[in-house]
Amino acid sequence: MKKSLIALILIPFLATSAQQNFNYAKVQLIKIYQSNPAQKEFYCDCDFNFNGKKGVVDLDSCGYQARKNQNRAERIEWEHVMPAENFGRQLQCWKQGGRKNCKKDTAFNKMEGDMHNLQPSIGEVNGDRSNYSYSLFTKIFNQYGQCQSAVDFKYRQFQPRDEIRGMIARTYFYMSGKYNISLSKQSKQLMTAWDKMYPPNRWECERNKLIKQIQGNDNQFITEQCQRFN
Repeated sequence: MKKSLIALILIPFLATSAQQNFNYAKVQLIKIYQSNPAQKEFYCDCDFNFNGKKGVVDLDSCGYQARKNQNRAERIEWEHVMPAENFGRQLQCWKQGGRKNCKKDTAFNKMEGDMHNLQPSIGEVNGDRSNYSYSLFTKIFNQYGQCQSAVDFKYRQFQPRDEIRGMIARTYFYMSGKYNISLSKQSKQLMTAWDKMYPPNRWECERNKLIKQIQGNDNQFITEQCQRFN
């Protein structure tokens, strides 16, 4: 499908503040990825497709082997790059009862449903990552077959594959700036390095534009680096 036709399909769904929530975001992201079927799953670079609302992973396409949960490994889940805890804990609803207590909070729903912070992930890896911090701690990748991401359960760290580190960094900077979320000195240093080392590719730039057509805003940290593709 040509990009112009994709735009015509997506524009009528421009989200209002009241609409922006996790469920709405998932519906719209499915449409984006159905219109761009060559795109890969986030953490392990696997092929995937949608059967209705259900995302199905082609594990053989990336040499993925389930660590523990085969059923969850075979499905796509929408991963919050910046974990919900990071942006939720600043809200009163979270302090009084965690994520479940924030479901009727408009501010939380807007952050939870921000499409710039959501990526298609193998469900098992999404679950293993949990709310762990991104970090660099290993050169050994054998937890998920040939997948080049790793998790350290003891120290609650997650090391993403090289190709998505820049996208993670620009997502963190976006969420921090838009929702006034503070980043630790260590996190800010790591994200700054990743942003410089791994500039946006064409898909990151295109995805940013498509989300803007629906949600009404871009990720400026992506947009400002995408001029070379124009």
